[in-house]
This record gives sequence, C-alpha cells and structure tokens, in this order.
Amino acid sequence: MSDALLTSNDQKEALSRAYVAAVAAGAGYTLAVQDFDRDGVDIQVRAGGNMRPSLDIQLKATVRLKQYEQGEGLRYPLCRRNYDLLRESTLVPRILVVLDLPEDEERWVNISAEELVMRRCAYWVSIAGFSETANTATVTVTIEKQNRFDIESLKKLMDWARTGVIP
Repeated sequence: MSDALLTSNDQKEALSRAYVAAVAAGAGYTLAVQDFDRDGVDIQVRAGGNMRPSLDIQLKATVRLKQYEQGEGLRYPLCRRNYDLLRESTLVPRILVVLDLPEDEERWVNISAEELVMRRCAYWVSIAGFSETANTATVTVTIEKQNRFDIESLKKLMDWARTGVIP
C-alpha cells in the first residue's frame, strides 16, 4: 500500500516544474509560478539585463514522447485548449516545454550523496502564429529534437524574448 498523496500525473507536473526551476537557476533567472492555469501558462521565467525579458511556459510531461518520434521531430498530442492559447499573439512570448520521462517511475529521480539525477530531458517549441485547427480534442505538435530545454537554449530564448518573437 502506497502512502503517496500525488498521482502519477501530479508527480509528472511537479517534476516538470522542478526541471524548469533547475534550468532557470542554472541560467541565473527567476521564476514566477502561476497560482491557477487559466491562460495556458504554468510558469514564467524572468531575466535581467536589457529589456528585462520574460517567457511564459506551458509545462507538460510524458513517458511516451519517444513513441511519437518521427525523423528529427518528436510529436506530442496537445489538448486543443492549450494549442489555442499557445498560438495566440501575446506581449510575453509563450512556449510549450515537454519533459520526457522514462516509463519506469522508479527511474524518474535518483539521489545519492554525490548527485541528484532526473532521467531524460525536456524539449521546447513555440507554436505562436500557428493556424486554427478543426480538431476538437487534441492537436499533435512536432518538437524538433535540437530544441532541448537546457541552460544554453533558455538563454537564447530570453535573447529572442527581448525582441518579443520566438522563431
């Protein structure tokens, strides 16, 4: 019998937040966690420097990302509501970040005296400006494998956010 309070989906959400928090801390940025996801934004990353850019992020986590691999892209079925919110033009750029986790939950996080390890990584995609869809439930988006969400890519995303556009 388990004494866990979180469901598997709750754990995935918490790990996706922890992942983004670690990447943002590594880049020297701050986070603002949204109390309620009413606008398709789970977390906002903020940087200093010129223009003080921000980046809004919708977080997802899955154990099935590799199953949808196609060539250089990873395919993720995004709920229609999130698709519509992420494709809107906004003052603060928005991206989708999808954390790819192993199927075996016991491998998600390992801790020892020498290291804290979270298996696999997350990827990002901007769908701003994408077209409307007739789909009613989900829209499958393609995420390029080169769009790994890490410290270097977050810094690049913030540079783009200074212009208000994520290519």
